[in-house]
Amino acid sequence: MHNGTTITQFIIEDQRRIEKATGDFTSLLNDIVTACKVISNLVNHGALVGVLGAAGTENVQGEDQKKLDVISNEVFLKSNEWAGHLAAMASEEMEDIYAIPKQYPRGKYLLVFDPLDGSSNIDVNVSVGTIFSILRCPEECKSPTAADFMQAGTEQVCAGYALYGPSSMMVLTTGNGVNGFTLDQNVGEFVLTHPHMTIPEDCQEFAINASNMRFWEKPLKRYVDECLAGKEGPREKDFNMRWIASMVAEVHRILTRGGVFMYPLDSKMKSKGLGGKLRLMYEASPMSLIVEQAGGMSSTGRERILDIKPTGLHQRVPVILGSRNEILRIDDYHR
Repeated sequence: MHNGTTITQFIIEDQRRIEKATGDFTSLLNDIVTACKVISNLVNHGALVGVLGAAGTENVQGEDQKKLDVISNEVFLKSNEWAGHLAAMASEEMEDIYAIPKQYPRGKYLLVFDPLDGSSNIDVNVSVGTIFSILRCPEECKSPTAADFMQAGTEQVCAGYALYGPSSMMVLTTGNGVNGFTLDQNVGEFVLTHPHMTIPEDCQEFAINASNMRFWEKPLKRYVDECLAGKEGPREKDFNMRWIASMVAEVHRILTRGGVFMYPLDSKMKSKGLGGKLRLMYEASPMSLIVEQAGGMSSTGRERILDIKPTGLHQRVPVILGSRNEILRIDDYHR
């Protein structure tokens, strides 16, 4: 049996420090934690419970869905619709917002989530995760619309992710640092195991999908070329290159030991009229808040991601985040 601080205890103690706190936020986070436990259990059982393979459908992005994409989305909706803490939800897997059913009370928060990040890894048993963000619903928001979700990343009340790997973890920030919790399967509780997570300012590791190299812009290609040149190049040190195809796993590695994650704008995306690969609301903004709260930086190469106010539910942006000094260098190359 664990003898550490559970995530519920941590959240309650954190909220006690906030004057006039009602407990709504704590209860909402507990519902999110419950959803992530259910998804963790499904991921861990995989083929044993028949959740692997394609669903035979496409999401709003035009991407083929896995069975677990669809199931995880439904788990998140059903776990969070009933308690009266939310005014509405928005999911990467759904074209429009999800209004709280009329039979349930409506609350003051908005929930944004990517129910299963990196789902292409499911069938090969590689780490995947869930990303979520909590926003405040504007005052007198009786019938929320997509416009109410158009808030810059700096307006987030909370951002977090669950990582389903060799062990399941939840990492979150409420704007006062970053803390990580590991799921104790014996008692079904997330327990504080990684307090005050920080990202080293320097690193020798970067993650990028190198198959797109021919499409990269010059500043990004310059940066990667210098890293690959190693000790003999202008950086005068060797770098390791990584690519997991799961943003949650990539960011978790950076939080643990430093590094840089890049999904930059390239000519292929421009030709399709896309502003980037990753979704601002469901991936870029919540991960950027976590990274900045841990002492790192997050940028498109041209601007701070947290300063971007969305113009649509599924807006895409370039993402370059990680160890501070490396992001400063990449931004300088873009300038």
